Amino acid sequence: MATHPDPQPNTESANRESLAHRKGYDDRFLGPAVPLPMPADSGIETVILPYANFAVVFRPDRRLAAATAVMIDGARLVDVPREDEWRFDPRLPEAQQAGDLIYKDNPLDKGHLVRRLDPVWGPDAPKANDDTFHYTNSAPQMNVFNQGKKLWQGLENFLLEHAENFDRKLTVFTGPVLEDSDPPYRGIQVPLRFWKVAAFMQDGDLAATAYVLDQSPDLTKGTAAQAMAEAARAGDPPPLGAFRTFQVPVADIAQLTGLDLGPLPAADRLPIGVRAARPWTLLESYDDIMVHAS
Repeated sequence: MATHPDPQPNTESANRESLAHRKGYDDRFLGPAVPLPMPADSGIETVILPYANFAVVFRPDRRLAAATAVMIDGARLVDVPREDEWRFDPRLPEAQQAGDLIYKDNPLDKGHLVRRLDPVWGPDAPKANDDTFHYTNSAPQMNVFNQGKKLWQGLENFLLEHAENFDRKLTVFTGPVLEDSDPPYRGIQVPLRFWKVAAFMQDGDLAATAYVLDQSPDLTKGTAAQAMAEAARAGDPPPLGAFRTFQVPVADIAQLTGLDLGPLPAADRLPIGVRAARPWTLLESYDDIMVHAS
């Protein structure tokens, strides 16, 4: 059940430009229709928040996004100065958003779901840059920086370079895997995994690849459930582990998240033989990524 919010000014955004006229995501950006990912369960409440060159499918019950969708036009990307001023989206009550309190005095980072650089193209580039710094576009991630996180943060660049051989446009869908068992912390449940599906045109056909970032605790150090329960009782953030990045079947993302991914599972470029033999491939480098179906 998705709704479109009316603008509701609050004190923080009173002097800011209204977001009422943001165009959001165009499901025909690539040519073939690729709809926003929405919960397959129509009873799950979502709010669709359009921004400049991207959109967020927001879950008020979790105070986090269920999915984001960004359109990337590699031929029109521009350089816009970075800012780090995070803010609430005035179209939603602040109590429904995971604000700065979640990230204060702990090792959690505001992890961009839509990467700041991705929607910064065309005439709306400055607005898009600004829009990525809404709390609705963030989710808590550990601040540790390792090879898994480096791979995750550079996936769009790698995929855009690949898509350049066919079509310089790319659509990327990203979100946390929202599990009922996610550990509680400061009024939210912290996701342990994140997902990403990239869609592009290849040889005239829609193509897609999918990835999972896992920050689950190290299972070799006692039981993860016990460690997370102890942290919750102490009021500490969950003891998240080092990042691991996997390439996975697109269909697995739909199953993990309960989202309807429309035509994307059928467009998967992970070879069928790989899906059958070892569907989750741990990525050590971009050379491990497979984007040609066979």
